Amino acid sequence: MVYTSKRKKSFSKSFETDKKYSLDEALACIEKFPKVKFDETVELHFRLNLNTKETDQTVRGTVILPHGVGKKVRVAVFCKGELAQKAQDAGADLVGDSELIEKVAKGFQDFDCVVATPDMMRDLSKLGKILGPRGLMPSPKAGTVTQDVEKVIKELKAGRIEFKADKQAGIHVGIGKRSFDKNKLLENARQLLEAIEHAKPSAVKGNLIKTMSLSTTMGPGLAIVEAGVN
Repeated sequence: MVYTSKRKKSFSKSFETDKKYSLDEALACIEKFPKVKFDETVELHFRLNLNTKETDQTVRGTVILPHGVGKKVRVAVFCKGELAQKAQDAGADLVGDSELIEKVAKGFQDFDCVVATPDMMRDLSKLGKILGPRGLMPSPKAGTVTQDVEKVIKELKAGRIEFKADKQAGIHVGIGKRSFDKNKLLENARQLLEAIEHAKPSAVKGNLIKTMSLSTTMGPGLAIVEAGVN
């Protein structure tokens, strides 16, 4: 790897490009990375042992990171009647039905997560082209289509995130901020790893995770070697 800028050159003092690190070692390395003007996200990147053309080889799930992701999560809930009040009491930032759908259809997108009750999904389908590209369309598999809106809202506020393998069999997830204590980032990472391994399809033989790396928003990736990872 060639470093051209002064900042990039300073990375070479923080880690060895051809070395594979444990998670603990890699997190210690990023503490030495040059600082930027904002609190970078610490990210884990996975390449999985999947044939994404096969319908029985998909990896998708949710996990509650014990220390959250380091930002306030704005939750929009589409529901009616008594559940609307329960959603508000549980801490939802936006609650509504047809009026909220129309508001979003006109361009409002000031939210990070979307939850809906099953009876709202037919009306909510008109927002597919808006919510879909942002990965926000509620789905039963992600647990965001539910009658138990209170539980899901509280989990999302507490640090529940969704992970899903893309068409290149990759998963890319933020596990917190660089300002987090290293042990908190490590605990978040371990929880995510456990959830991904638990989501391994029965059709996949051998290790699910082929490669894994750790990076910050503006930093290079550090190769990670962990148990079960080639």
